[in-house]
Amino acid sequence: MIRIVDSGSIKDTVRDLFIKANTSLRPDLLKGLKDARKKESGKKSRYALDVIIKNAFIARKKMLAICQDTGMAVVYLRIGQSLMIKGDLKKAVSKGVELAYKEGYFRSSVVNDPLIRENTGTNLPPIIYTDIAPGNKIAIKVAVKGFGCENVSKTRMFRPTDPVSSIEDFVVNSVKEAGSRPCPPVYLGIGMGGTLDKAVLLSKEAIFRPLGKHSKNAHIARLEKSLLEKINRLKVGPMGMGGKCTALGVSVLTYPTHIAGLPVAVNISCHATRTAEATI
Repeated sequence: MIRIVDSGSIKDTVRDLFIKANTSLRPDLLKGLKDARKKESGKKSRYALDVIIKNAFIARKKMLAICQDTGMAVVYLRIGQSLMIKGDLKKAVSKGVELAYKEGYFRSSVVNDPLIRENTGTNLPPIIYTDIAPGNKIAIKVAVKGFGCENVSKTRMFRPTDPVSSIEDFVVNSVKEAGSRPCPPVYLGIGMGGTLDKAVLLSKEAIFRPLGKHSKNAHIARLEKSLLEKINRLKVGPMGMGGKCTALGVSVLTYPTHIAGLPVAVNISCHATRTAEATI
């Protein structure tokens, strides 16, 4: 049966999710930070993690932004094919974002043109991705993407004949070159396959995977573990202070690709990897 969902409920859900994402650090990431604190031996790196953890606690308790860069709003909609939306979906999502940033007193970071750069004042427009799925529900996932880490994310078109070690070197060097700029310890999303744009999209979606969980594909799970080990050998450490934890985790998503190419995207996300999700 066709189920009808009013766009107003989508607006309210988007608003609530962005307030939650901006103020409440995901439990898996908070646990990852606390575990990293136990393993660190350096005074500076321990202090940096203490401040990060305390900041997350205060943000949640007082409903304040975890980070002053409350980023661009990215929304993923997985819409059931037996669902009908009453009203304008895009307007509902945009209004939800606008309300979240107004009610949460979050910084408006979006400019209306990449060259003219006049602030829109509403943090609009959001970036919206849609997908169609079986069923009569709508799954909504949101990500707050600050640009301290977005600015050091990278893509590269590899040749099909390039060894996996070359891909690992690219990812590790990307983190090394980023240094302290993305506010480590980071959570790395890697997209491999598809077209250039698909690889980037996969790298963004990869950060929704709970920290500590690996790909179901054994060879990709091995790659994730190898990358994490090599990245943490860099000793960039929390906030660039040196130490054992430069990355909390690595998540790789793949997609079939062309015989002549191998796109790889590295999405670096900071210690405040801010996502939230709900289903209507």
